[in-house]
Parts: sequence; C-alpha cells; structure tokens
Amino acid sequence: MRPSGRALDELRAVSIETGVTKHAEGSCLVRMGDTHVLCTASLEDRPPPFLKGTGLGWVTAEYGMLPRSTGSRMRREATAGKQGGRTVEIQRLIGRSLRAGVDRVALGERQITVDCDVLQADGGTRCAAITGGWVALKLAVGKLMKAGEVRTDPLGDPVSAVSCGIYAGQPVLDLDYPEDSEAGVDGNFVMAGNRLIEVQMSAEGATFSRGEMDQLLALAEAGCAALAEAQRAAVA
Repeated sequence: MRPSGRALDELRAVSIETGVTKHAEGSCLVRMGDTHVLCTASLEDRPPPFLKGTGLGWVTAEYGMLPRSTGSRMRREATAGKQGGRTVEIQRLIGRSLRAGVDRVALGERQITVDCDVLQADGGTRCAAITGGWVALKLAVGKLMKAGEVRTDPLGDPVSAVSCGIYAGQPVLDLDYPEDSEAGVDGNFVMAGNRLIEVQMSAEGATFSRGEMDQLLALAEAGCAALAEAQRAAVA
C-alpha cells in the first residue's frame, strides 16, 4: 500500500493554471499533488553571444526553491553567494529537456528563459518544473507566432517528465516525498511524445533488474502521456 493510497500506476492530482503572472510572456502554476511550481517564460529579441549570427535560437532555464517550500525554512542561496550543486544540476536538466523539444532554426535568433520557482515541495519538483516549463514556453512562443515574428511553430510534442521508483518492493509511478525518501530505486524520465529525452535512474539502497527497469519505463510512458494531455489542454 502506498502512503497516499494511490494505485501503483496512478499519478497524483495534476492541474495547470495558465496566465498567473502579469508581465511574463508565458506563465503557469503547475500542481502535482502537493508539489507546486510557478513557471514563467521570458522573451529576449537577441540570442546569447555565442549564437549571434548563427540563425539559431536558445532556450535556457533557472530553478529555485522558496525558503518555506519545505517543512523547515531553507536559507536563500543568494545569501550564500552561489547556487548549490543540486540547484545547478536541476536547472541544467530543465534547460536540456526543453531545448530537446525546440526547433531552434524556426525559433530564430532569440532567447527564451524559463524560470521555475518551487512554492511547495512534496517530491518530483524537477519533473513538475519541466512539465510546467513547457507550458510556459508554449504560451510565450504562441505570442511570437500571433505577432508574426515566428512563422513555423518551433515546438513539437509536449515535453513532460515524471518520477518512477521501487517503493516497498513494487514499481510505482510519480513518487511523493514519503515514497521518494524511502525508495530503493529512484528514476526521473523526460519524454516528448513516445521519444525519450533523458533518463536518470539510480539505486538508493537496493539494486534493480533489467525487468524492473522496463516496468518503470512502462509506467513513465503512461504517466508522461497523461501529463502531455494535461499540457495540451492547458495551452488549447
């Protein structure tokens, strides 16, 4: 039995609310259970210097957790003068994942920065950030297309992400914090349509077989497909 009472292949309740900030070209608040992440996409009419003159656009991401997004207050990383290793690793993952779903030629020489701020954490924050980040990105690109600045949609299938793991000896979908903290195996899966973008899997105290890995992948495929439908509905 899972702590939440969910079935082994059941996602947490998912909602994506769009247009939640006034100034960003694209924004949404994604809720996956008790994990809530604010995602905004900001447009710049020039690419980063290393892409100037190449005809290619760029998508990058930043990630952070608010001090009381967890059970006890965390110190703001800005007060320490640098980002922690976990933060850097997650925002690089978000950026890589979103760029994988972008036709950078069609985007043209401009940059879109996707900011993902965790308001409340209960496991799976990086997956929620990727899922919501794509929605914010899609909305920002929609404004470019409406203005005639981009003629061909540079985005294809929704890019979504979900965690899967082995908890209490059973493969489960979409781990919340109680499961994540005790999982024997933990994995994060990023997909666009039926194509994998990135897989992060590791043993957290127990090894796993090829068969168990295949079971987790099957759960992830179903979970990402359901998230993609929520993303499409949000931007429709």
